[in-house]
Amino acid sequence: MDFKYLSLLLLCLFFLNGYSQDQEKTILTTFHSISSNDLLNDATELSSPKYGGRLSGSPGYLAVAQWVADQLKQAGVKPGMSDGTYFQYFPNAYSDVLTPGSITLLAGKNNPKKEYKFPDDYFPGSNSASGIVSGEVVYAGFGISAPELGYDDYQNIDVKGKIVLLETGLPYTANDSTQLKWLKYTYNQYKFKRAKELGAAGLLYVSKIANPNTTYLDGFVYAHINEAVAEELFDGTGQKYAGMRGTIAKSLHPNSLVLNKKIQISASTKHFPDSRSCNVVGMIEGSDPGLKSEAIILGAHLDAVGHPGCLFPGALDNASGSCDILAAAKAMAASGVKPARTIIFVFFGGEECGLFGSTKCVESPVWPKEKVICMINLDMVGNGTGFNVENGKSFPELLQYFSAANDKYIHRDLIATEAHPNFGRARTDGAVFQKNGYKTLGLWTTGTVKPVYYHQPLDNTDGLTPEIMEDAAKLLYLGVLNLANDKTVGKK
Repeated sequence: MDFKYLSLLLLCLFFLNGYSQDQEKTILTTFHSISSNDLLNDATELSSPKYGGRLSGSPGYLAVAQWVADQLKQAGVKPGMSDGTYFQYFPNAYSDVLTPGSITLLAGKNNPKKEYKFPDDYFPGSNSASGIVSGEVVYAGFGISAPELGYDDYQNIDVKGKIVLLETGLPYTANDSTQLKWLKYTYNQYKFKRAKELGAAGLLYVSKIANPNTTYLDGFVYAHINEAVAEELFDGTGQKYAGMRGTIAKSLHPNSLVLNKKIQISASTKHFPDSRSCNVVGMIEGSDPGLKSEAIILGAHLDAVGHPGCLFPGALDNASGSCDILAAAKAMAASGVKPARTIIFVFFGGEECGLFGSTKCVESPVWPKEKVICMINLDMVGNGTGFNVENGKSFPELLQYFSAANDKYIHRDLIATEAHPNFGRARTDGAVFQKNGYKTLGLWTTGTVKPVYYHQPLDNTDGLTPEIMEDAAKLLYLGVLNLANDKTVGKK
Protein backbone atom coordinates (compact mmCIF):
# COMPACT_ATOMS: atom_id res chain seq x y z
CA MET A 1 0.00 0.00 0.00
CA ASP A 2 1.26 3.46 -0.86
CA PHE A 3 2.69 5.16 2.25
CA LYS A 4 0.95 8.48 1.59
CA TYR A 5 -2.37 6.68 1.17
CA LEU A 6 -1.79 4.75 4.42
CA SER A 7 -0.98 7.97 6.27
CA LEU A 8 -4.18 9.59 5.01
CA LEU A 9 -6.21 6.51 5.88
CA LEU A 10 -4.85 6.48 9.43
CA LEU A 11 -5.60 10.20 9.75
CA CYS A 12 -9.18 9.54 8.64
CA LEU A 13 -9.64 6.61 11.03
CA PHE A 14 -8.44 8.68 13.96
CA PHE A 15 -9.61 12.05 12.65
CA LEU A 16 -11.13 13.04 15.99
CA ASN A 17 -8.50 11.21 18.02
CA GLY A 18 -7.44 13.25 21.04
CA TYR A 19 -10.97 14.40 21.82
CA SER A 20 -13.05 12.82 24.55
CA GLN A 21 -16.18 10.93 23.57
CA ASP A 22 -18.31 13.86 24.72
CA GLN A 23 -16.19 16.31 22.75
CA GLU A 24 -16.43 14.17 19.63
CA LYS A 25 -20.20 14.05 20.01
CA THR A 26 -20.34 17.84 20.41
CA ILE A 27 -18.16 18.41 17.34
CA LEU A 28 -20.32 16.18 15.15
CA THR A 29 -23.58 17.61 16.51
CA THR A 30 -22.40 21.10 15.60
CA PHE A 31 -21.14 19.81 12.25
CA HIS A 32 -24.62 18.54 11.40
CA SER A 33 -26.20 21.85 12.50
CA ILE A 34 -24.65 23.62 9.49
CA SER A 35 -27.60 23.94 7.13
CA SER A 36 -27.92 24.67 3.41
CA ASN A 37 -31.20 26.42 4.20
CA ASP A 38 -29.48 28.81 6.63
CA LEU A 39 -26.70 29.44 4.12
CA LEU A 40 -29.18 30.25 1.36
CA ASN A 41 -31.04 32.60 3.70
CA ASP A 42 -27.81 34.43 4.51
CA ALA A 43 -26.88 34.64 0.81
CA THR A 44 -30.35 36.03 0.10
CA GLU A 45 -29.78 38.67 2.76
CA LEU A 46 -26.39 39.70 1.38
CA SER A 47 -27.80 39.84 -2.15
CA SER A 48 -30.77 41.97 -1.11
CA PRO A 49 -31.47 45.22 -3.02
CA LYS A 50 -31.34 47.12 0.27
CA TYR A 51 -27.53 46.83 0.17
CA GLY A 52 -27.34 48.15 -3.39
CA GLY A 53 -24.99 45.46 -4.67
CA ARG A 54 -22.51 45.90 -1.77
CA LEU A 55 -20.25 48.36 -3.61
CA SER A 56 -17.27 48.95 -1.33
CA GLY A 57 -17.29 52.43 0.19
CA SER A 58 -21.01 52.95 -0.33
CA PRO A 59 -23.64 53.20 2.43
CA GLY A 60 -25.00 49.86 1.25
CA TYR A 61 -21.67 48.16 1.81
CA LEU A 62 -21.24 49.72 5.26
CA ALA A 63 -24.74 48.51 6.16
CA VAL A 64 -23.99 44.92 5.10
CA ALA A 65 -20.69 45.07 6.99
CA GLN A 66 -22.64 46.01 10.10
CA TRP A 67 -25.04 43.09 9.48
CA VAL A 68 -22.12 40.64 9.33
CA ALA A 69 -20.60 42.14 12.49
CA ASP A 70 -23.95 41.75 14.26
CA GLN A 71 -24.11 38.11 13.17
CA LEU A 72 -20.63 37.48 14.56
CA LYS A 73 -21.48 39.19 17.83
CA GLN A 74 -24.72 37.26 18.20
CA ALA A 75 -22.83 34.00 17.60
CA GLY A 76 -20.23 34.81 20.25
CA VAL A 77 -17.36 35.58 17.87
CA LYS A 78 -15.32 38.37 19.42
CA PRO A 79 -14.25 41.57 17.66
CA GLY A 80 -10.92 41.03 15.96
CA MET A 81 -9.52 44.56 16.05
CA SER A 82 -7.32 45.90 18.84
CA ASP A 83 -9.73 48.80 19.44
CA GLY A 84 -12.46 46.35 20.41
CA THR A 85 -14.46 46.69 17.19
CA TYR A 86 -15.07 44.46 14.19
CA PHE A 87 -14.05 47.11 11.67
CA GLN A 88 -10.72 47.79 9.95
CA TYR A 89 -11.20 50.95 7.89
CA PHE A 90 -9.40 52.17 4.78
CA PRO A 91 -10.00 54.90 2.14
CA ASN A 92 -12.29 53.78 -0.68
CA ALA A 93 -13.64 56.29 -3.19
CA TYR A 94 -16.66 55.12 -5.16
CA SER A 95 -19.23 56.35 -7.66
CA ASP A 96 -22.99 56.01 -7.79
CA VAL A 97 -24.20 55.15 -11.28
CA LEU A 98 -27.55 56.92 -11.41
CA THR A 99 -28.83 55.66 -14.79
CA PRO A 100 -27.71 53.12 -17.41
CA GLY A 101 -26.63 55.98 -19.65
CA SER A 102 -26.47 55.33 -23.38
CA ILE A 103 -24.23 54.44 -26.31
CA THR A 104 -25.25 55.61 -29.78
CA LEU A 105 -23.63 54.85 -33.10
CA LEU A 106 -24.12 58.12 -34.95
CA ALA A 107 -25.24 58.03 -38.58
CA GLY A 108 -22.38 58.02 -41.04
CA LYS A 109 -21.56 57.45 -44.68
CA ASN A 110 -21.66 53.67 -44.36
CA ASN A 111 -23.97 53.15 -41.40
CA PRO A 112 -27.35 54.26 -40.00
CA LYS A 113 -27.82 55.58 -36.50
CA LYS A 114 -28.12 52.85 -33.86
CA GLU A 115 -28.94 52.90 -30.17
CA TYR A 116 -27.20 50.13 -28.25
CA LYS A 117 -29.13 48.39 -25.52
CA PHE A 118 -28.40 48.06 -21.82
CA PRO A 119 -27.65 45.49 -20.45
CA ASP A 120 -27.36 43.34 -23.59
CA ASP A 121 -24.76 45.41 -25.45
CA TYR A 122 -23.03 47.47 -22.78
CA PHE A 123 -22.65 48.35 -19.12
CA PRO A 124 -22.03 51.93 -17.95
CA GLY A 125 -18.62 52.68 -16.46
CA SER A 126 -18.65 52.20 -12.69
CA ASN A 127 -16.39 55.26 -12.26
CA SER A 128 -17.32 57.23 -15.35
CA ALA A 129 -17.73 60.97 -15.07
CA SER A 130 -21.17 62.40 -15.79
CA GLY A 131 -21.76 63.94 -19.18
CA ILE A 132 -22.15 63.36 -22.90
CA VAL A 133 -19.19 62.92 -25.21
CA SER A 134 -18.98 62.08 -28.88
CA GLY A 135 -16.28 61.59 -31.43
CA GLU A 136 -14.62 59.39 -33.99
CA VAL A 137 -13.71 55.93 -32.75
CA VAL A 138 -10.04 54.97 -32.80
CA TYR A 139 -8.92 51.45 -31.97
CA ALA A 140 -5.83 51.80 -29.78
CA GLY A 141 -5.15 48.17 -28.91
CA PHE A 142 -4.21 47.75 -25.27
CA GLY A 143 -3.81 51.49 -24.65
CA ILE A 144 -0.16 51.16 -23.62
CA SER A 145 2.81 53.45 -24.18
CA ALA A 146 5.91 51.58 -22.99
CA PRO A 147 8.97 53.08 -24.70
CA GLU A 148 11.37 51.00 -22.60
CA LEU A 149 9.70 47.89 -24.06
CA GLY A 150 9.61 49.22 -27.61
CA TYR A 151 5.81 49.18 -27.59
CA ASP A 152 3.32 52.03 -28.10
CA ASP A 153 -0.32 51.54 -29.10
CA TYR A 154 -0.61 55.31 -29.64
CA GLN A 155 2.29 55.63 -32.05
CA ASN A 156 1.24 57.32 -35.30
CA ILE A 157 -2.40 57.85 -34.27
CA ASP A 158 -4.12 60.97 -32.95
CA VAL A 159 -6.76 60.36 -30.28
CA LYS A 160 -7.38 63.97 -29.28
CA GLY A 161 -11.13 64.53 -29.09
CA LYS A 162 -11.73 60.90 -30.13
CA ILE A 163 -13.35 57.90 -28.47
CA VAL A 164 -10.70 55.23 -27.91
CA LEU A 165 -11.62 51.56 -28.18
CA LEU A 166 -9.36 49.54 -25.87
CA GLU A 167 -8.56 45.99 -24.84
CA THR A 168 -8.18 45.00 -21.19
CA GLY A 169 -5.03 43.34 -19.90
CA LEU A 170 -1.67 43.01 -21.65
CA PRO A 171 -0.38 41.91 -25.03
CA TYR A 172 2.34 39.96 -23.19
CA THR A 173 0.70 36.94 -21.55
CA ALA A 174 3.49 34.60 -20.42
CA ASN A 175 3.74 34.17 -16.64
CA ASP A 176 7.46 34.76 -16.38
CA SER A 177 9.87 37.40 -15.13
CA THR A 178 9.46 39.47 -18.32
CA GLN A 179 5.87 40.16 -17.32
CA LEU A 180 7.18 42.15 -14.36
CA LYS A 181 8.33 44.77 -16.89
CA TRP A 182 4.76 45.03 -18.19
CA LEU A 183 3.07 44.93 -14.79
CA LYS A 184 2.34 48.62 -14.33
CA TYR A 185 0.63 48.74 -17.73
CA THR A 186 -1.98 46.07 -16.94
CA TYR A 187 -3.99 48.29 -14.61
CA ASN A 188 -7.19 49.86 -15.87
CA GLN A 189 -6.25 53.03 -14.00
CA TYR A 190 -3.10 53.42 -16.11
CA LYS A 191 -4.99 52.87 -19.38
CA PHE A 192 -7.67 55.46 -18.55
CA LYS A 193 -5.16 58.08 -17.42
CA ARG A 194 -3.01 57.56 -20.51
CA ALA A 195 -6.00 57.93 -22.84
CA LYS A 196 -7.08 61.16 -21.15
CA GLU A 197 -3.50 62.44 -21.07
CA LEU A 198 -3.42 62.14 -24.86
CA GLY A 199 -6.66 64.09 -25.16
CA ALA A 200 -9.22 61.32 -25.70
CA ALA A 201 -12.79 62.46 -25.09
CA GLY A 202 -14.00 59.07 -23.88
CA LEU A 203 -13.40 55.36 -23.91
CA LEU A 204 -15.07 52.09 -24.86
CA TYR A 205 -13.67 49.04 -23.06
CA VAL A 206 -14.13 45.69 -24.80
CA SER A 207 -15.04 43.81 -21.65
CA LYS A 208 -18.73 43.73 -20.81
CA ILE A 209 -18.42 43.13 -17.09
CA ALA A 210 -19.27 45.55 -14.32
CA ASN A 211 -15.94 46.68 -12.89
CA PRO A 212 -15.36 49.24 -10.12
CA ASN A 213 -11.60 48.54 -10.34
CA THR A 214 -11.15 51.61 -12.53
CA THR A 215 -10.48 55.27 -11.89
CA TYR A 216 -12.64 58.39 -11.85
CA LEU A 217 -11.27 61.20 -14.04
CA ASP A 218 -13.06 64.55 -14.25
CA GLY A 219 -14.85 64.88 -17.57
CA PHE A 220 -13.82 61.43 -18.80
CA VAL A 221 -16.80 59.30 -19.84
CA TYR A 222 -16.51 55.61 -20.58
CA ALA A 223 -18.51 52.37 -20.87
CA HIS A 224 -17.98 48.63 -21.26
CA ILE A 225 -19.10 46.97 -24.50
CA ASN A 226 -19.32 43.40 -25.76
CA GLU A 227 -17.35 42.02 -28.69
CA ALA A 228 -20.35 42.16 -31.02
CA VAL A 229 -20.46 45.95 -30.67
CA ALA A 230 -16.70 46.13 -31.28
CA GLU A 231 -17.13 44.02 -34.41
CA GLU A 232 -19.76 46.44 -35.75
CA LEU A 233 -17.37 49.31 -35.20
CA PHE A 234 -14.80 47.51 -37.38
CA ASP A 235 -17.25 47.17 -40.28
CA GLY A 236 -15.88 48.83 -43.40
CA THR A 237 -12.25 48.85 -42.27
CA GLY A 238 -11.31 45.69 -44.16
CA GLN A 239 -10.38 44.05 -40.85
CA LYS A 240 -12.28 41.99 -38.31
CA TYR A 241 -12.25 42.69 -34.62
CA ALA A 242 -12.29 38.94 -33.87
CA GLY A 243 -8.72 37.82 -33.42
CA MET A 244 -7.28 41.35 -33.28
CA ARG A 245 -6.26 40.97 -29.65
CA GLY A 246 -4.52 37.67 -30.40
CA THR A 247 -2.73 39.10 -33.42
CA ILE A 248 -1.24 41.93 -31.37
CA ALA A 249 -0.28 39.57 -28.57
CA LYS A 250 1.36 37.12 -30.96
CA SER A 251 3.46 39.76 -32.69
CA LEU A 252 3.87 42.18 -29.77
CA HIS A 253 3.35 44.83 -32.40
CA PRO A 254 0.57 47.46 -32.12
CA ASN A 255 -2.16 47.47 -34.75
CA SER A 256 -4.11 50.65 -34.04
CA LEU A 257 -6.45 52.19 -36.61
CA VAL A 258 -9.17 54.75 -37.22
CA LEU A 259 -12.54 53.02 -37.56
CA ASN A 260 -14.42 55.75 -39.47
CA LYS A 261 -17.36 55.54 -37.08
CA LYS A 262 -18.70 58.11 -34.64
CA ILE A 263 -20.02 57.21 -31.19
CA GLN A 264 -21.84 59.18 -28.51
CA ILE A 265 -21.60 58.04 -24.88
CA SER A 266 -23.72 59.48 -22.09
CA ALA A 267 -23.36 58.81 -18.37
CA SER A 268 -25.03 60.01 -15.19
CA THR A 269 -22.98 59.42 -12.04
CA LYS A 270 -22.04 60.96 -8.71
CA HIS A 271 -18.53 60.51 -7.37
CA PHE A 272 -17.60 60.28 -3.68
CA PRO A 273 -13.83 60.78 -3.44
CA ASP A 274 -13.54 60.89 0.35
CA SER A 275 -15.50 57.79 1.37
CA ARG A 276 -14.08 54.87 3.26
CA SER A 277 -14.77 51.18 3.53
CA CYS A 278 -13.80 48.41 5.92
CA ASN A 279 -12.92 44.81 6.54
CA VAL A 280 -15.08 43.01 9.09
CA VAL A 281 -12.81 41.07 11.45
CA GLY A 282 -13.93 38.52 14.04
CA MET A 283 -11.91 36.25 16.30
CA ILE A 284 -12.26 33.07 18.33
CA GLU A 285 -9.44 33.26 20.80
CA GLY A 286 -7.27 30.20 21.29
CA SER A 287 -7.70 28.25 24.51
CA ASP A 288 -4.20 26.82 24.88
CA PRO A 289 -1.81 29.15 26.77
CA GLY A 290 1.11 28.03 24.63
CA LEU A 291 -0.64 28.03 21.24
CA LYS A 292 -3.15 30.87 21.42
CA SER A 293 -0.54 33.29 20.06
CA GLU A 294 -0.67 31.36 16.76
CA ALA A 295 -3.56 32.02 14.36
CA ILE A 296 -5.34 30.70 11.29
CA ILE A 297 -6.98 33.33 9.07
CA LEU A 298 -10.12 32.61 7.04
CA GLY A 299 -11.01 35.27 4.49
CA ALA A 300 -13.59 36.07 1.80
CA HIS A 301 -14.50 39.33 0.12
CA LEU A 302 -17.82 40.74 1.22
CA ASP A 303 -18.15 43.44 -1.42
CA ALA A 304 -19.61 43.13 -4.92
CA VAL A 305 -19.87 45.49 -7.90
CA GLY A 306 -22.84 47.61 -6.89
CA HIS A 307 -25.65 49.05 -9.00
CA PRO A 308 -24.21 50.21 -12.36
CA GLY A 309 -27.48 50.75 -14.23
CA CYS A 310 -29.30 48.01 -12.33
CA LEU A 311 -28.72 45.77 -9.33
CA PHE A 312 -25.81 43.32 -9.57
CA PRO A 313 -26.60 41.05 -6.58
CA GLY A 314 -23.18 39.37 -6.33
CA ALA A 315 -24.59 36.11 -4.98
CA LEU A 316 -21.90 33.73 -6.22
CA ASP A 317 -19.25 36.48 -6.28
CA ASN A 318 -18.97 36.56 -3.36
CA ALA A 319 -21.93 36.26 -1.02
CA SER A 320 -21.28 32.52 -1.30
CA GLY A 321 -17.75 32.60 0.14
CA SER A 322 -18.74 35.11 2.83
CA CYS A 323 -21.68 32.96 3.91
CA ASP A 324 -19.53 29.81 3.98
CA ILE A 325 -17.08 31.48 6.36
CA LEU A 326 -19.87 33.00 8.46
CA ALA A 327 -21.46 29.55 8.87
CA ALA A 328 -18.12 28.02 9.86
CA ALA A 329 -17.52 30.84 12.35
CA LYS A 330 -20.93 30.31 13.94
CA ALA A 331 -20.32 26.57 14.21
CA MET A 332 -16.89 27.01 15.79
CA ALA A 333 -18.29 29.50 18.29
CA ALA A 334 -21.18 27.17 19.14
CA SER A 335 -19.00 24.10 19.55
CA GLY A 336 -18.19 23.05 23.08
CA VAL A 337 -14.69 22.23 21.83
CA LYS A 338 -12.64 25.41 21.67
CA PRO A 339 -9.64 25.71 19.35
CA ALA A 340 -6.19 25.66 20.89
CA ARG A 341 -5.01 28.26 18.38
CA THR A 342 -6.74 31.52 17.56
CA ILE A 343 -8.99 31.61 14.50
CA ILE A 344 -9.56 34.91 12.70
CA PHE A 345 -12.37 35.58 10.23
CA VAL A 346 -11.94 38.45 7.76
CA PHE A 347 -14.67 39.67 5.43
CA PHE A 348 -12.76 41.89 3.03
CA GLY A 349 -14.01 45.13 1.57
CA GLY A 350 -12.65 46.70 -1.58
CA GLU A 351 -11.74 43.47 -3.39
CA GLU A 352 -13.61 44.45 -6.52
CA CYS A 353 -12.13 47.96 -6.38
CA GLY A 354 -8.54 46.71 -6.42
CA LEU A 355 -7.93 44.37 -3.46
CA PHE A 356 -8.01 47.31 -1.04
CA GLY A 357 -9.15 45.32 2.00
CA SER A 358 -6.64 42.48 1.78
CA THR A 359 -3.86 44.98 1.04
CA LYS A 360 -4.82 46.88 4.18
CA CYS A 361 -4.82 43.61 6.11
CA VAL A 362 -1.24 42.71 5.15
CA GLU A 363 0.06 46.26 5.53
CA SER A 364 -1.63 46.67 8.94
CA PRO A 365 -1.81 43.05 10.14
CA VAL A 366 -4.57 42.06 12.51
CA TRP A 367 -2.21 39.33 13.77
CA PRO A 368 1.60 39.11 13.71
CA LYS A 369 2.60 37.60 10.38
CA GLU A 370 5.19 35.26 11.90
CA LYS A 371 2.45 33.76 14.10
CA VAL A 372 0.00 33.01 11.28
CA ILE A 373 -0.12 29.29 10.49
CA CYS A 374 -1.90 29.92 7.18
CA MET A 375 -4.46 32.05 5.39
CA ILE A 376 -7.41 30.32 3.67
CA ASN A 377 -9.32 32.34 1.07
CA LEU A 378 -12.79 31.61 -0.33
CA ASP A 379 -14.10 33.21 -3.51
CA MET A 380 -17.14 32.05 -5.50
CA VAL A 381 -17.60 28.85 -3.47
CA GLY A 382 -21.30 28.33 -4.09
CA ASN A 383 -21.84 26.48 -7.37
CA GLY A 384 -20.42 23.03 -8.07
CA THR A 385 -20.07 19.41 -7.06
CA GLY A 386 -16.52 19.17 -5.72
CA PHE A 387 -13.65 21.12 -4.21
CA ASN A 388 -10.25 22.36 -5.29
CA VAL A 389 -7.78 23.31 -2.58
CA GLU A 390 -5.54 25.77 -4.39
CA ASN A 391 -1.86 25.47 -3.36
CA GLY A 392 -2.72 22.38 -1.31
CA LYS A 393 -0.11 20.16 -2.97
CA SER A 394 2.58 22.61 -1.95
CA PHE A 395 1.46 22.51 1.69
CA PRO A 396 0.54 18.86 2.39
CA GLU A 397 0.93 19.48 6.12
CA LEU A 398 -2.12 21.79 5.83
CA LEU A 399 -4.02 19.94 3.11
CA GLN A 400 -4.21 16.73 5.14
CA TYR A 401 -6.79 18.13 7.57
CA PHE A 402 -9.19 19.04 4.78
CA SER A 403 -8.62 15.84 2.80
CA ALA A 404 -9.28 13.76 5.91
CA ALA A 405 -12.41 15.72 6.82
CA ASN A 406 -13.74 15.33 3.30
CA ASP A 407 -12.92 11.61 3.03
CA LYS A 408 -14.45 10.71 6.38
CA TYR A 409 -17.49 12.98 6.64
CA ILE A 410 -18.29 14.91 3.43
CA HIS A 411 -17.43 12.62 0.50
CA ARG A 412 -17.04 15.17 -2.29
CA ASP A 413 -14.47 15.00 -5.06
CA LEU A 414 -11.51 16.98 -3.76
CA ILE A 415 -8.42 17.91 -5.74
CA ALA A 416 -5.45 20.10 -4.91
CA THR A 417 -3.04 22.15 -6.99
CA GLU A 418 0.51 23.35 -6.49
CA ALA A 419 1.51 26.91 -5.71
CA HIS A 420 3.23 28.65 -8.60
CA PRO A 421 4.89 32.08 -8.76
CA ASN A 422 2.61 34.73 -10.19
CA PHE A 423 4.51 37.46 -12.01
CA GLY A 424 1.32 39.32 -12.92
CA ARG A 425 -0.87 41.43 -10.70
CA ALA A 426 -2.73 39.80 -7.85
CA ARG A 427 -6.33 38.93 -8.74
CA THR A 428 -7.64 37.59 -5.42
CA ASP A 429 -7.33 38.44 -1.75
CA GLY A 430 -5.52 35.16 -1.27
CA ALA A 431 -2.92 36.19 -3.86
CA VAL A 432 -2.24 39.36 -1.87
CA PHE A 433 -1.39 37.26 1.19
CA GLN A 434 0.63 34.80 -0.90
CA LYS A 435 2.68 37.61 -2.49
CA ASN A 436 3.38 38.89 1.02
CA GLY A 437 4.83 35.59 2.21
CA TYR A 438 1.91 33.90 3.96
CA LYS A 439 1.20 30.21 3.50
CA THR A 440 -2.04 30.53 1.56
CA LEU A 441 -4.72 28.07 0.53
CA GLY A 442 -7.70 28.86 -1.68
CA LEU A 443 -10.94 26.89 -1.49
CA TRP A 444 -12.78 26.74 -4.82
CA THR A 445 -15.48 24.55 -6.30
CA THR A 446 -15.27 22.22 -9.29
CA GLY A 447 -17.95 20.77 -11.55
CA THR A 448 -20.16 23.81 -12.17
CA VAL A 449 -23.85 22.91 -11.86
CA LYS A 450 -25.50 26.15 -12.99
CA PRO A 451 -24.52 28.95 -15.39
CA VAL A 452 -22.01 31.43 -13.95
CA TYR A 453 -22.89 35.10 -14.48
CA TYR A 454 -19.61 36.77 -13.54
CA HIS A 455 -20.14 40.47 -12.78
CA GLN A 456 -23.56 40.30 -14.41
CA PRO A 457 -27.07 41.25 -13.17
CA LEU A 458 -28.06 37.56 -13.17
CA ASP A 459 -25.54 36.69 -10.44
CA ASN A 460 -28.37 36.07 -7.99
CA THR A 461 -29.25 33.27 -5.59
CA ASP A 462 -30.84 31.22 -8.40
CA GLY A 463 -27.27 30.50 -9.51
CA LEU A 464 -26.24 28.97 -6.18
CA THR A 465 -26.16 25.31 -5.17
CA PRO A 466 -26.70 25.57 -1.41
CA GLU A 467 -25.64 21.96 -0.86
CA ILE A 468 -22.05 22.71 -1.90
CA MET A 469 -22.09 25.79 0.33
CA GLU A 470 -23.14 23.63 3.27
CA ASP A 471 -20.32 21.19 2.59
CA ALA A 472 -17.80 24.00 2.15
CA ALA A 473 -18.73 25.38 5.57
CA LYS A 474 -18.54 21.87 7.07
CA LEU A 475 -15.15 21.28 5.46
CA LEU A 476 -13.85 24.53 6.95
CA TYR A 477 -15.35 23.77 10.35
CA LEU A 478 -13.78 20.33 10.72
CA GLY A 479 -10.55 21.02 8.85
CA VAL A 480 -9.73 24.29 10.60
CA LEU A 481 -10.78 23.05 14.04
CA ASN A 482 -8.49 20.03 13.79
CA LEU A 483 -5.64 22.11 12.36
CA ALA A 484 -6.10 24.56 15.22
CA ASN A 485 -6.03 21.79 17.82
CA ASP A 486 -3.11 19.75 16.49
CA LYS A 487 -0.21 20.59 18.78
CA THR A 488 2.27 18.97 16.39
CA VAL A 489 1.72 21.52 13.57
CA GLY A 490 5.08 22.98 12.62
CA LYS A 491 6.91 20.37 14.69
CA LYS A 492 6.66 17.37 12.34
